[in-house]
Amino acid sequence: MALLLLAAATALGIPVLTAVIAGLTERPAKPEAERKLNQDTPAKAAWITFAIWAVLTAAGLAVVLTVDFYPKVGSDRGAHIADAFRFLTALAVPVGAMVLAVLAYSFFRRGSGEEPPEAGMAFDGRGPFPKLWLGATAGLTALMIVYPGLWTLDEVVHKHKDPDLVVDVQAMQWTWLINYPDLGIENQTELVLPVDRKITFNITSRDVLHSFWVPAFLMKIDAVPGLTTTLSLVAEDTGDYSEDSVYRLQCAELCGISHARMRVPVRVVSQSEFDTWVKEKTAAK
Repeated sequence: MALLLLAAATALGIPVLTAVIAGLTERPAKPEAERKLNQDTPAKAAWITFAIWAVLTAAGLAVVLTVDFYPKVGSDRGAHIADAFRFLTALAVPVGAMVLAVLAYSFFRRGSGEEPPEAGMAFDGRGPFPKLWLGATAGLTALMIVYPGLWTLDEVVHKHKDPDLVVDVQAMQWTWLINYPDLGIENQTELVLPVDRKITFNITSRDVLHSFWVPAFLMKIDAVPGLTTTLSLVAEDTGDYSEDSVYRLQCAELCGISHARMRVPVRVVSQSEFDTWVKEKTAAK
């Protein structure tokens, strides 16, 4: 029923929204005597567009640098990913602002009359501006390849050589089985981790392709049948699924009809709480 209501709302909403936008943007034809062309000089048009761009860029950067896009970042590797995302978004803001500035000027300041009698000056793509644009974009591309590209990638995929804890994770339709081989704890349906410890996950699948994803850690990696993939991190903050839903192990690869329900709770606890949990599990065997 919910899907039918959603489909009906979408089917009705799109034409209504299109009609509203058309009504707001439609300009009635003016009599010939009332038609006027925008008389902005190229310099004035450039300055107006620049002013709009500057305002939009400042507003966009203020949002990018102050708003937390992620609910919580609970791992060291996730912090690198969040920083890279914020950096790339900040670089994208001036480009998007330029597009919006040109569109805004064209919409609000364009002429509504007949075409000018003479065409403007031809632009053949030479001169200082294209060279400056090419140099700037090439420089930014090289910067992004180094940072956050190669720099952050190495920090994120680096594997711990001497982890404090090894966790084997097996995916299956439609749950996760958690094993702690060094502790003798097997087939758990809750992922319990100590805070501020180096942890390595060995991940595989018993049946089809799945994807290991804990939203609080901002990291994903495939669980592949017949293959073991590895992910290392340090959980830097305590957290509990019962209090914050980002602490869950969720499948992020469509794997069947119960894919959306393929999740288990995650708890990141102090070392003393983790030791107590280990004693309880080993005593219950």
